[in-house]
Amino acid sequence: MSVEVSPLPYAMDALEPHISGHTLNYHYGKHYHTYVANLQKLITGTDMQDMNVEAIVRASAASGGAVFNNAAQVYNHAFYWDCLSPNGGGEPKGALAKEFAATFGSFDEFKNEFTQKSISLFGSGWAWLAKDKEGKLTIVQESNAGTPLTRDGWQPLLVCDVWEHAYYLDYQNARPKYLDAFWRLVNWERVASLL
Repeated sequence: MSVEVSPLPYAMDALEPHISGHTLNYHYGKHYHTYVANLQKLITGTDMQDMNVEAIVRASAASGGAVFNNAAQVYNHAFYWDCLSPNGGGEPKGALAKEFAATFGSFDEFKNEFTQKSISLFGSGWAWLAKDKEGKLTIVQESNAGTPLTRDGWQPLLVCDVWEHAYYLDYQNARPKYLDAFWRLVNWERVASLL
């Protein structure tokens, strides 16, 4: 089977006090694992069973449905775990900082726009920073299992999960407080490596 659970890149309690071990146990240990198990069942015996998750997302995007929803959630969540680090936060340096200045005016302006897109997304979904097919940095809101991976030529760089299970145990319905915590954990080295 080509689809497996991606190991969490840090200990379950490593993001505390910003994201609790209790939340990660529920979010990673329950939700994410369920998406992986569901996808494994859905693709067993099909021409997708030997594909990687990105290929499954792209192949199933047009038809949508259970395969796409579970595959995209597996991809999105694994991407999200890698966007966070116990040693994260602060501001990016080098080429990434220059890109933010060139595209958004400054890092603070990027951060404000990304925060607003994250907070204002109606319902459940994801806020993404991606490089579009022209190579321009773009912030997009994606509902439910949406991902820029389905857009031709786009490269995802950073994601914030704004499904309630990502923050409700720690912050209840205060999504802005969760965004404050998110910025203290962003793994800028990884974002820069994807740029």
